Amino acid sequence: MRLEYSAPYMQIRFQPFLIVIAGSILASAQARPLPGPDLQQIYQRLLPQIEKIPAFDHHAHPGFFDDPDVDAMAAPPDASAPFRTRDDNPELAVAARQLFGYPYNDLSPEHAKWLLDKKNELKKQLPGPAYFDSILDKLNIEMSVANRAMMADYLDPQRFAWVFFVDSFMWPFNNQRETARNPDEGVFIPLQEKMLHRWMQQENLNQLPPTFSDYLKFISQVLEDNSKRGGIAMKFEVAYFRPTTFSDPTRAQPEDIYQRYVVGGIPTEKEYRSFQDFIFRYLVAEGGRLHLPVHIHTAVGIGDYFNLSQSNIMNLETVLRDPRYASTTFVMIHGGYPLEREAIWLAAMKNVYLDSSFGELAQYPSAFKDTLKMWLETFPDKITFGTDCFPYNQVLGSEESYWLGAQSSREALAAALSEMISEGEVSEAQALQMAHAYLHDTAVKLYGGRVH
Repeated sequence: MRLEYSAPYMQIRFQPFLIVIAGSILASAQARPLPGPDLQQIYQRLLPQIEKIPAFDHHAHPGFFDDPDVDAMAAPPDASAPFRTRDDNPELAVAARQLFGYPYNDLSPEHAKWLLDKKNELKKQLPGPAYFDSILDKLNIEMSVANRAMMADYLDPQRFAWVFFVDSFMWPFNNQRETARNPDEGVFIPLQEKMLHRWMQQENLNQLPPTFSDYLKFISQVLEDNSKRGGIAMKFEVAYFRPTTFSDPTRAQPEDIYQRYVVGGIPTEKEYRSFQDFIFRYLVAEGGRLHLPVHIHTAVGIGDYFNLSQSNIMNLETVLRDPRYASTTFVMIHGGYPLEREAIWLAAMKNVYLDSSFGELAQYPSAFKDTLKMWLETFPDKITFGTDCFPYNQVLGSEESYWLGAQSSREALAAALSEMISEGEVSEAQALQMAHAYLHDTAVKLYGGRVH
C-alpha cells in the first residue's frame, strides 16, 4: 500500500512505517491537556531537587516583632485577614516544629510560651546577625531582600539586601485631608510623614527645601546616599494611599504647587495628586539613571479600606510601557494578585519582572501552583520568588512566615513543573532550569552583580 499527497510543485510519497514514525514524533512533541498517571512520581522526584536549590528571596520584611523599622507603615488595628494568614493556621505550628523543635500541635497561649522561651534562648546563643542567618540556613535561602524603613544591625548585610521606601517624598505638605479620609489612612499617612522627616535628618535638613529644584535635588541625594549604604532598590507602597493612575504633568504645575504650600496650607486633592504624579515619575526616572530597580506593591493590601479597583496593577501600564523609562527596571511586587493572569503580560516588557510573594501565603499550594504554572508557561524568565515574611505578633514572627512562604513556594513550584512535564510541555531538565531561574537566577541577574 502506498499513500500519495499532491502539492502544487511536488509529490510526496510515504511508506506506512514512515507514517507511524512521524506520528509518534508529533505525539511526543505535542502538549497534552491533562497530566498522566506519572504525575505523582514526577512530583516525588522533582521536589527534593527543588528543595536543594539555594533561593534568593526577592521580597521580605525580616525583623523582630518589637522593631519599628520592619516596615515604613503598620497594619491598622483589627484589620481583616484571609483565612490562611490567621494566627490559628495549624501550619504555623508545623513551621515552629521544623524551625525550633516545637513539641505541640497548636499555638495556644500556654503552649506558645514554650516557643517564646525557645526563641529567646536561641537569640542568646546566636547573638547579632547569627540568629537570622541561621533561619535562612534552615530554609536554604541564600539571600533575602529586606524591605525595611531602615536596616538593623542584627541583619547580616551579606545575607540581607536592603530595599528602602520612597512614598514619603509624595506627601511633604499638610496632610490633614489625607489623614482624615478613613481610619486606615489615619494610621498610614502619619508614618509617611515620619519617614520623610527621617530622610530629611539623614541629609541634615531641618525644614523642607525652599524651592522645588532644591526639593528634587534632596530626593536624588537620598537615593544616591541609600544606594551607597547598600540599598539595591527603591520601593513604593503607594497603592495603600491613593489610586495608582498617574497623569503626566509638566514641571511647571508641581513647581507652582510646591511654592504655594511648602510654607503651609492644605492643597486640594487635585493639586496634591498632580504634584504626586510628577514626583512618582521623577523617582521612576531616577531609578533608571542610578540603576536602582523600582519595586511597586501591586496586590491587595492590609486594612479594611484598601481599594482594589483603584490600585489595579493594570493602572500602571502607561508608566511601564513609557519609552522614557526603558532604562528603569520594574519589579511588580506580589505579581498583581489576585489579577496575576493579567499581570504576567506586563512582563512582555524587557524591563518588567513579577515577584510572587504573598500569593503563596494567601493561597494554599494547590491554588498557588496554578498561578506559577500559568506564569511559567508565559514568561518563565521574568518571574521571581519571594516569601513576604513579616513579624505578625510576638509569637508568630518573621521566622514562621519565612518557613510558610518558602515551603509553599517550593511545593507549588514542584507541582506546577510536574504537571508541565507530565503534559509534555517541558522536559525534566528544562523544568529544573526553570526552577533555578524562579528561585534564584532571574532575580540575581536583575541586579547585575550587586547581590550574590
